[in-house]
Parts: sequence; C-alpha cells; structure tokens
Amino acid sequence: MKIYAAPMEGITGYLYRGAHFRHYGGADRYFTPFIVPGKKRGFRSRELNDILPEHNEGIPVIPQILTNDWEDFLHTAEILKSFGYEEVNLNLGCPSGTVVSKKRGSGFLAFPGELELFLDRIFSGTDMKISVKTRIGRDDPEEFGPLLEIFGKYPIEELIVHPRVRQDFYRNRVRWDAFEKALKLPGIPVCYNGDIFSPEDLARFREAFPETDRIMIGRGLIADPRLASALSGREEGSLLKESGEEEKERFLAFHQDLLDGYCREMSGDRNVLFKMKELWAYMIHLFPDGERYGKKIRKAERVADYSVWVSRLVNEQEMLPAADTSFLRQPAER
Repeated sequence: MKIYAAPMEGITGYLYRGAHFRHYGGADRYFTPFIVPGKKRGFRSRELNDILPEHNEGIPVIPQILTNDWEDFLHTAEILKSFGYEEVNLNLGCPSGTVVSKKRGSGFLAFPGELELFLDRIFSGTDMKISVKTRIGRDDPEEFGPLLEIFGKYPIEELIVHPRVRQDFYRNRVRWDAFEKALKLPGIPVCYNGDIFSPEDLARFREAFPETDRIMIGRGLIADPRLASALSGREEGSLLKESGEEEKERFLAFHQDLLDGYCREMSGDRNVLFKMKELWAYMIHLFPDGERYGKKIRKAERVADYSVWVSRLVNEQEMLPAADTSFLRQPAER
C-alpha cells in the first residue's frame, strides 16, 4: 500500500515536510500546498522556498498547481521542470470559497467544457507527468460520471479522488459508491483520499476495495504524525510501536525541529506561534487531557512561555496509542 501525505495550505510546507520525513516518515510521497500561478511572473517567495530542491533534499515531493488557465499551468510546470521535478499535480479539489468563486479547485468541476479544453492544452503542452486531485463534483455527486468520461481521455499519471462534493467541505459522509466508479477508468491508477485516520480505517477500506493500492491522508496525519508509518507497515493495531518514553522523545524532537525551523525562517514570536498553534488544533488530541494544557499553549505570546507548556504537556501526560480523531470523523457511505 502506497501512502501519500496530502497538502494542507498553511501547514504542510517544506519545514513541516522535512521535520516529518526526518522523525517519522512512512509517506511515499508528499504533495505541496498549491501554487497559484500568475501571468508572466515567477514564484512568490513562499512558493519558491517550498519547492527549492535544497529544501526538499531526499524527500519525494510532488508540487501542486491551482489554476484554470492553461498558459499559467504550462508556464509554472516549465519552471518546476527546470528545478528537476518530473511530475506536477493539478488541484481540482480545494473547496475554499475564495478559490471556488474564481472557478478554480473544485469550482472548476462545474464547467466541464472549459475543463476539457484546459486538459487538452496542458497534456499536449508538456512532457511532464500530470496527476489530478479531484472531488466528485461541485454541487452534486451526479457530476462525477461526466467528469470521469473527460478524465478518461487523457494520460493522467494518477487520479486522486476525494469522494465528496465541494458543498460538503469535510463534513458529511465520503461516498464510496462514487469512488468505486473511478476504479473503472481504464489505464489510470486511482488513489483514495478521505477519512482514513487509523489502521482500522484502512483495514475497513481495503476490505471494501482490495484492488486499491494507494491512499492519501491529510488531517489524520497532522493529528498523529505516526500515522503514515503505521499505515505503511500494517493495517490494524496500535500506532504506538515504541515505549511511551521513546515516543515522547521522538515527538519532542519532531516538534523542536519544526519550531526551530519557524524561528529561523520567520520574524517575531507572534508569527512563529501562529504556525505552531495551528498544528496544535490537531495534535492536542494525542494526549488524554490535552485540552487543559492546550488553553495555556493557545494563550502563550512568547516562544519561551509556549515551550514551557508544551514540555509540561508531553512530560506530564501519556501519549495515546493513537490520536483521538473523533472530532474529524464522519461514517463512510456506500
């Protein structure tokens, strides 16, 4: 089973990917947060830092592009190719209102004629491999059938399917019946993305779809950085493979690596803590009484105070065998 780490805007940049790869690993590929191309311009500094080879050395990274303009896509792909990348990923899944209103991400799915013309141009305009990450429609699951007919016309390297419509965001059930339709596409490898938060979730999914050999995980991996290595090694059981103290040491080393990176690359405690606190909205669920400490972590205004409360949390609490992901869960539907 191949395990992919999903992109999450503002969270899974190169500093996070590097720290996760060094301390936990288990992901066969890491996808970058989307790059939004602009006409006749290079990358913004944040985007450039995220894809520079020296910031991703040894890490299997696939850059993701968000656009509905084929010229912008090809221009960006050529720049990425010059940096040594052989594959890019097209984002047709982002549900953000500001993205959808511009007919990008999952908003592009509602315009199949324009999407087909776009795909015609990009697949004929570059020799790079192009994978696609998509939802099953903008407004209605019935949109997915015609979309699959369009996708089937192109040499897509891989189709990553999150079986929700845009209107679902990350609520409501994932639609396994829609995912099953994608598996019938001839010649296109299909990857599943959606609500795999534990080895038990993967076991249930594999029982339903034994022919699927790749999945993408996102929010579950942010909540529990052990998840990718656990899923890649087995399909059931605890994520806690080491002793409690060893797991704590590894978590603290991962956390410190990431904190040091933000302190090095960003100016001011406020900016650094904004990034770290965003992660703790997920990671706090690694600890049984984490919220009591989480309040102190969220209130911290200096890195020094923040670090004291993180240290207290990890030293005074036991890590759960797996993060409590009940706050993320919706039952699957088939």
